[in-house]
Amino acid sequence: MKTIEIKKKLITEINLSKNKNLLEEFYRFLHLENEVQDKYKLNLEQKSVVAEARNQIETGDYLTNEQANQEIDEWLKK
Repeated sequence: MKTIEIKKKLITEINLSKNKNLLEEFYRFLHLENEVQDKYKLNLEQKSVVAEARNQIETGDYLTNEQANQEIDEWLKK
């Protein structure tokens, strides 16, 4: 689903909702999310690490959560 479609569906659901608490929480969550996105900037080192991690994902050089948990379990048994 495209971003614009999600926005339209959210707007529809918001307009239908009568739950004030839910709407307040949803607003608070979105406001905080947008505020964090505006203020947080990566430095060059962080950008480099993120680029390296993305490259590892693209080349399949990573562990799944299950594989990582298995390795941890094996390490703890030793």
